[in-house]
Amino acid sequence: MEPRCKSIPVISISSSETVAFELCKGVNGLDKIILRETRGSSVEVYLYGGHVTSWNNEHGEELLFVSSKALFEPPKAIRGGILICFPKFWSIDTDPPAFPTNSVSKAHIDLILRPSEEDMKIWPHSYEFRLKVALGPGGDLMLTSRITNTKTDGKPFTFIFAYHTYFSVSDISEVHVEGLETLDYLDNLQNKERFTEQGDAITFETEVDKIYLSTPTKIAILDHEKKRTFIICKDGLPDAVVWNPWDKKANAIADLEMTSTSTCSVLRLLLLRNL
Repeated sequence: MEPRCKSIPVISISSSETVAFELCKGVNGLDKIILRETRGSSVEVYLYGGHVTSWNNEHGEELLFVSSKALFEPPKAIRGGILICFPKFWSIDTDPPAFPTNSVSKAHIDLILRPSEEDMKIWPHSYEFRLKVALGPGGDLMLTSRITNTKTDGKPFTFIFAYHTYFSVSDISEVHVEGLETLDYLDNLQNKERFTEQGDAITFETEVDKIYLSTPTKIAILDHEKKRTFIICKDGLPDAVVWNPWDKKANAIADLEMTSTSTCSVLRLLLLRNL
């Protein structure tokens, strides 16, 4: 299912002496917030969907992939960055009260979502979703979500939640993923048939679309060409989807560009919880 999003209002913005923030207009006039740390790191968040569209390290290097063909046109999801998927890969908005915070060590923005009457017709559950996007002093990016069931009858409901992240990498054949060795996975390219991962690390020689089950709290993405390692630390998100479209699939996605004749320089990692 393609994600659908609506704009999300900013609730609060906090910064320390070493971080500045800016509320400005982005592509197609959509509102966005940029947090900047004095050593050079920054993060950019569009209020449309609470979507993180840029994360730069202190050297000004972009760490996330956003397609040059991405459509910043609601209700179409932005192709790339970090998309918040909830409850069925779509997002909603309203004008909520402030989200209190006691953070003093990180610059952050706090966002909140609640269903509208129109949303309730599609998915009839009342909830409150709170998202914090924080930039640490060393440029680390932290996303924290809290989902509350606000139904008056207290009845539980099921949902899917994921951080749908596109990492910017070099030649995908020079990239491997560590931390998922020996785990069971469902292969989306083979009707979700279950297999066990073999080998010391995940490498890429063709299209990959796998759901790894009961993953550890730490996963590493090593990019040998860029001499860069992403360390993903997570809690409460047991499953992880690893995806690269390779050439045929990438050419079939209208808002995704190819960066070479054979590969696409993006590694998509979804940190997933199905409740």
